Amino acid sequence: MIPKIAMIGGGSWATSIIKMLSDNTTEKDIFWWMRNDEAIDHIKKFKHNPNYISSVEINLPHHHLSSNLKEIISNADYIILNVPAAFLKNTLAGINSADLKGKKIISAIKGIVPEDNLIIGEFLNEKYGIPYHDILVLSGPCHAEEVALEKLSYLTIACTDLELATKFATFLKTRYINTNISDDIFGTEYAAVLKNIYAVASGICHGVGYGDNFQAVLISNAIREISRFVDAVHPINRDIKESAYLGDLLVTAYSQFSRNRTFGNMVGKGYTVKSAQLEMNMIAEGYYATKCIHLKNKQYEVDMPICDAVYKILYEGSTPYKAMKLLTEKLN
Repeated sequence: MIPKIAMIGGGSWATSIIKMLSDNTTEKDIFWWMRNDEAIDHIKKFKHNPNYISSVEINLPHHHLSSNLKEIISNADYIILNVPAAFLKNTLAGINSADLKGKKIISAIKGIVPEDNLIIGEFLNEKYGIPYHDILVLSGPCHAEEVALEKLSYLTIACTDLELATKFATFLKTRYINTNISDDIFGTEYAAVLKNIYAVASGICHGVGYGDNFQAVLISNAIREISRFVDAVHPINRDIKESAYLGDLLVTAYSQFSRNRTFGNMVGKGYTVKSAQLEMNMIAEGYYATKCIHLKNKQYEVDMPICDAVYKILYEGSTPYKAMKLLTEKLN
């Protein structure tokens, strides 16, 4: 049987994954759900997403695009979740465990469900009873904008079932996409959440005037924070220097395409959190992740001075300059 893959979400990362799936030569049917009917009609007529990564040409059969989530899910063997974590519960509101039974679920979200304070894999397991061996995590380092430009990029596909991870990787590989396999679904997903917080911190530091020398210190301390946290949450043998951890952190903290860095930069320059969010018109997952990790770390009590500093700025009203000045005294 021809595998059927459904994309849930209409943003830039979803659009770039549709491009990867379409450019990959493995036989498959691709379905795409998005909430916006106007965007769907535009794609059907003009073959590109009017709102995100509009340079990507989209050639899906018209009946494979729909705003009917149950219909799209019912057709699929593999379901890629790619909406902001804060909107996931609302997106899946009309879906029950029976709708997802036996399907392979791929998280491409890189965030935490705020109301439940759970990473996506944990949320799917607890809310819908999906076994962990049917859950995959798709992580970078990989920016949607560079995928659109067909710049060589690397993805990590994590699953406790390495055979399933390897199989799904065959749907994504192209001349510009290489893939790695991991069994660390918890570590890769938490690292993807944490790197957004450190990208916000990187942006704040740039906004208040710190240079490249300090950024290097900040990020070298950030990868150690990630290591301490993921080892506390899910202690297994992992190499934190691998691309899914260190690589994803670096690209998110430094890239011009990083919305979390952009958000942090605006806050560092004096924008309020609300005004920065409104001006960006895109979701910076690091904002929500900061509060979620702060709350979760009350259980683990990991030393995380960078995360603490970002939390103080975003949620407790500390001035960026003051909070970062205090942070400089805690880094090495």
